[in-house]
Amino acid sequence: MRRRYPLILVAIAALLSVVVYSRLPERVAVHWDLHGNPNGWMPRAAGAFFAPVFMFVLWQFMRVVPRLDPRADGTPGASGAYEAIVAATLLVLLVVHVVVLAIALGYDVPVARLAPALVGALLVVIGVVLPRTQPNRWIGVRTPWALSSADVWARTHRFAGRCLTVAGVASIVAAALLPPVLTLSVLVAAIVAATLAPVLYSWLTSRRR
Repeated sequence: MRRRYPLILVAIAALLSVVVYSRLPERVAVHWDLHGNPNGWMPRAAGAFFAPVFMFVLWQFMRVVPRLDPRADGTPGASGAYEAIVAATLLVLLVVHVVVLAIALGYDVPVARLAPALVGALLVVIGVVLPRTQPNRWIGVRTPWALSSADVWARTHRFAGRCLTVAGVASIVAAALLPPVLTLSVLVAAIVAATLAPVLYSWLTSRRR
C-alpha cells in the first residue's frame, strides 16, 4: 500500500482537475506574495494539470534515485522511511493543488498562513521518520562523519529527527499566531537551525567516538 499510495494521490489530483476544469477561469493564480495576494498566473490548462503532472514526475524521480546507490543494503527505502517521506511530500503538493483550484473557483483561502503550516507539517513528518533511515548517500544527514559509522548515523538521525520536529511545530504555531512576515522569518530560521545543528552534532559525535 505504501508504494500505491503516491499513485492514488496523483490520480486524485488529476481527477479533481478534470471535474472542475470547465468552471476554472482563463487564468489560474498559482503564486502569492507574503500577504496572500496573487502575483503569478498560468493559463487554465497549465494551472489545472501542472500539479498532477509534476507530482507524477517527482514520484518517478524519487523512485529511481534510491536504486542508484551502489550498496544494495543501503537504500533509503529499506525501512519504509523513504516511502513515507515521498508520500508526505506528494500529499503536501496535493493540498497545494486543492488550494489553487479552490481559489480559482472563488473560495477564500488564507494562503499566507496555510503555506508555512504545510511546510511545518512536512518537517514534522520527516522528523518522525528520519531516525528510521539506514546509512545511504541520498537522504538524511550525509556528512562524512555520519557515514563513517552506523552508530554515529543512528545518533545523528535521532537528533536530526527531534530538530526537524521542533522546527515543524514552531512553523505551524507561527503560521497560526504571527503576521506573515514574522512567520516567514521563523520558518527560515527553523529550517536553517534544523539543518545545521545535526551536521555539527554528527561531527561532535564522531570526535567523541
